[in-house]
Amino acid sequence: MKQLISFNHLSYLLVLAGMIGSAAAQDRPLLITKKTNETITIDGQMNEQVWKNSTPAHDFYQYFPNDTSASTGKTEVYITYDDKNVYFLAVCYDGAKGKYLTTSLRRDYRGGANDGISFLIDTYQDNSNAFIFGVNPFGVLREGLIANGGQTRGSYNLAWDNKWNGTAKIYDGYWIAEIAIPLKTLRFKDGSAEWNMNFYRIDTKLNERSTWAHIPRNNQIYDLAFMGVVQWEQPLRKPGANISVIPYVSGGVAKDFDPEITNNGVDYNGNIGGDVKIAMTPALNLDLTFNPDFSQVEVDRQVTNLSRFELFFPERRQFFLENADLFASSGEKNTRAFFSRRIGITRDTATGQNIQQKIIYGARLSGKLNKNLRLGVLNMQTARVDEADQPSINYSVAVLQQKLFSRSNISALFVNKENFQHGGLADSSFNYNRIAGLEYTLASANSVWDGKAYYHHSFDPGNPDKAYSYGSRITFNKRNYVITMRHQFVAENFNAEVGFVPRTGFQRIEPRLEFKFYPTSRHINRHGPSIQTEVLWDNLNQQTDHKYQLGYNIFFQNQSFLFTTFVEEFTLLKDDFDPTRSDGVQLPAASDYTYRYFSFFYRSDQRKKFFTDLRGSTGEYFNGNRYNIGGTINYRFQPLGIAAINFQYNRINLPSPYSSANIWLVGPRVDVTFTKSVFLTGLFQFNSQIDNFSTNIRFQWRYKPVSDLFIVYTDNYNTTNFSPKNRALVLKMTYWLNL
Repeated sequence: MKQLISFNHLSYLLVLAGMIGSAAAQDRPLLITKKTNETITIDGQMNEQVWKNSTPAHDFYQYFPNDTSASTGKTEVYITYDDKNVYFLAVCYDGAKGKYLTTSLRRDYRGGANDGISFLIDTYQDNSNAFIFGVNPFGVLREGLIANGGQTRGSYNLAWDNKWNGTAKIYDGYWIAEIAIPLKTLRFKDGSAEWNMNFYRIDTKLNERSTWAHIPRNNQIYDLAFMGVVQWEQPLRKPGANISVIPYVSGGVAKDFDPEITNNGVDYNGNIGGDVKIAMTPALNLDLTFNPDFSQVEVDRQVTNLSRFELFFPERRQFFLENADLFASSGEKNTRAFFSRRIGITRDTATGQNIQQKIIYGARLSGKLNKNLRLGVLNMQTARVDEADQPSINYSVAVLQQKLFSRSNISALFVNKENFQHGGLADSSFNYNRIAGLEYTLASANSVWDGKAYYHHSFDPGNPDKAYSYGSRITFNKRNYVITMRHQFVAENFNAEVGFVPRTGFQRIEPRLEFKFYPTSRHINRHGPSIQTEVLWDNLNQQTDHKYQLGYNIFFQNQSFLFTTFVEEFTLLKDDFDPTRSDGVQLPAASDYTYRYFSFFYRSDQRKKFFTDLRGSTGEYFNGNRYNIGGTINYRFQPLGIAAINFQYNRINLPSPYSSANIWLVGPRVDVTFTKSVFLTGLFQFNSQIDNFSTNIRFQWRYKPVSDLFIVYTDNYNTTNFSPKNRALVLKMTYWLNL
């Protein structure tokens, strides 16, 4: 089959775009900040002399609803520093009196239902990676990491946690946020004379979002291509030894009610372990973990799976998050060479179910070797699982990334999974799986061009041929249109056991075109059509799938939006498949189906106490029909918390003898914040597809900065007779100690 756009042509275009984009210039605001010897009290008051004598960053630009004028709400950001901390003070004027919005008092707020000010800090000035710290008028804090230039929503990760301090105070007509960030919390080059920064503010009363450095509204508000410069009066120096020890102790009780398990009595357990963070240099960090425990990590939100393939769930475990873009960004969607959630999970050979595999220890060295060269090395060791006859496994990942042009880079990747023991014997019968790869990532200086080209090769015992994967993507993003072209090829013997590649033996092309129109309107902010095509062939060059989509997108001035799409799909089944995934009669392999349907997604104004996300579809489905409605209904009882219910209903009608089904997924969630340090979350999930009702209740008390007490209760029931499957209660305490 003749490819429409070859991998080599796309790769060449990526490099060319990077060379052209590197010459793009941007007018960047500049702020010169002075060092202070004054003691700064973090109290939300502008009473230190250094603030009164400083010149602030001001003259913010509007980002929403327009990006062609100055912001309506006035904002001033002051910065100073000493030998231990960098200090920020932001004065946020109302422009209109009224109550401020927050979803709750829980740390790491996100979304359009929050007022707030955020500080983006790019310490290496690579316009590719940054820290983000935020405060809202109620003094609720958030911190996170931005990777891959901040060009997509997936670039922003709030799961990262570290030590810093901040608060806010409300006055008549304005509010003040004040924070102190220890230099030990940040990674930077010793002797830095300047950092890139940007600040953005969300003002829900004025329905306005604004930034210090101007950002076109066709880009993300945290796009790192658009940054100002903060110059230090004196170069920043390494703040001495930087070692943190985070021990934990936990205990719990669990019971399994499975009648096939002979020893299903009450199980009492206890654990001790912890993490160590060592700054090898101000730019390079060594993280160690011993007997890690992730019992406090929030459970995944369940979804209904009607596809033929495995679903992707994001990593939530803290140890794997810092510098995660070095490891987790390999390849493209559905062709990831490394996926950290594979670590600590194995398959029971008797039941075929995934089970937990204890992690004994782990180490990660990551950061900058120099201004343009980044290093990431990860090693994890898991324990043998005797009851599942699974060996002890070692996982290793190494990445070396060299910056090119203004924001692009080239990376070399190596992933290794190796069994040290099999059948209890450390002999030559060990098994391994390895991936080696090269990648080029494009991000132009003005964020108009972005993309990627990659090649991965897998190695297994016997070294089978056709064990490779390659692909490329390029996006051209202008104010009135976006063009994307994606190409992927995965050979039939490519094997990424520590990656996420749910399908092999295929080739995919996926062009997309979206138009954006900006009318002068009281109600509509922007709108426009989109066209997307996805076509897949197998290793015999036989078309197995296509998906043609014609959509229309409308973004309203009140920040609600509506997406509508008409879709035609074609599927040639390679294996028998039950479209309901309910163990019914399967459609036979080698049969093919063309089906059409209409879908929509609507999000209401999140500034209201009651707001919703709704999605649905109706139309043909394989050889029958499918009707789907789902979404989330939210109610905010400010400032104590939010109650929500996630739901999804699928009605699938197939002709006899194939099975029809009514599939329900209902997940109520209650998030209560008694104070800014005491939280209670309850998540209840009913999933008829997997015959399961689960409860997850998490109590958290942050008794000191980044030091917590967790109490977590979980249970699972059969949905047919509501008989219990298992339940557990865990208590865990962590403490962050700086040496």
